[in-house]
Amino acid sequence: MTDEAGPWLVVGLGNPGREYAGNRHNVGFLVAELLASRMGAKLGRHKRAVAEVAEGRLGFGGPKLVLVKPLTYMNLSGGPVVALAQFHKIPPARVIAVHDELDIPYGQVRVKCGGGEGGHNGLRSMSKSLGTKDYVRVRFGIGRPPGRQDPADFVLSDFSSAERKELEFLVDRAADVVESVVTRGVEPTQNLYHGA
Repeated sequence: MTDEAGPWLVVGLGNPGREYAGNRHNVGFLVAELLASRMGAKLGRHKRAVAEVAEGRLGFGGPKLVLVKPLTYMNLSGGPVVALAQFHKIPPARVIAVHDELDIPYGQVRVKCGGGEGGHNGLRSMSKSLGTKDYVRVRFGIGRPPGRQDPADFVLSDFSSAERKELEFLVDRAADVVESVVTRGVEPTQNLYHGA
């Protein structure tokens, strides 16, 4: 399969800094890191954007991916994303945001194109900077906070020990979903993974 239509920009959303590394809000970073290692690529600082970037192909001669971990805080993620989209001449339709999702139970990964941001600051920033909401989202379910915990505190807390037992498997599945979107398209990926 060739990439005649050009590369894909895959954005793992998260917050930079060691104190955020294990947070639910940082699951996008974990998926971007796994995709980079699958491609044998290394994430490194980019000269044109406040981000870590890795470039590679899915399989031999496969579609090209530009993986991005914005190093701004979550609510400013759109700046580096639009800078890299312009640099690589990638249209919003070929941008994939990987992010945590409160409205999906933990253990489920969903994909959709467009729609609202559901209060997610990273998505809000991306939509504003790209000038459209019409990009792909790979939504990693983290579930709702227990009891009366504030959702803002919940997303910035670490995965529980029970959740961590499954986390590696789920990050792996989310990376599979990203690859499927690139190679198969959104609808076939929904058919393949939404029943799982």
